[in-house]
Amino acid sequence: MRRASRSLVCAVLCVLFLSAGWPQARRDPLMPSEIDDLREAAQDPEQRVKLFIKFARARLAALETIRTDPKAANRAGQIHDKLQDFVDIYDELNDNIDTFLARKADLRKSLKLVIEADTEFQARLRALKTAADSKPPQADQYEFLLGTAVDAVDSNVKDHRQLLTEQEEAAKHKKKQGP
Repeated sequence: MRRASRSLVCAVLCVLFLSAGWPQARRDPLMPSEIDDLREAAQDPEQRVKLFIKFARARLAALETIRTDPKAANRAGQIHDKLQDFVDIYDELNDNIDTFLARKADLRKSLKLVIEADTEFQARLRALKTAADSKPPQADQYEFLLGTAVDAVDSNVKDHRQLLTEQEEAAKHKKKQGP
């Protein structure tokens, strides 16, 4: 009897630990058509970067539309979701840059596009943060995520500029060495 109850307790504990470790179901921030576009540009760093920038811009535009729409239902929740999509897409952009760097790809053109987009993203996120600081109803639902997004873009601006500098230096050395 004791052995059976111990086994039952162990089984219940195992189920609890395993269920706590299972990842929560998350929706994909990309639409199926966007995923298809990325697949088509799988080997082209510049094209992939352009697509990720386009997708990130679209999420910020949708977020701004929701924020200013007086009839938007669950505004704070929708803003949170669009911000999360932006952060996920921006992280994926950076993962792609890292992947292409590991492949020794020339990312100078791509990084220039990213740096330009970073500046735009900073301005748009800061405008949203300023609006959120005036404490519209339920801004606390997305305030932390907004801070995370601002911090991510701010820190990556420096990284992207440094990578561009390194890529340009590498290209100069390659030219000097010749074919």
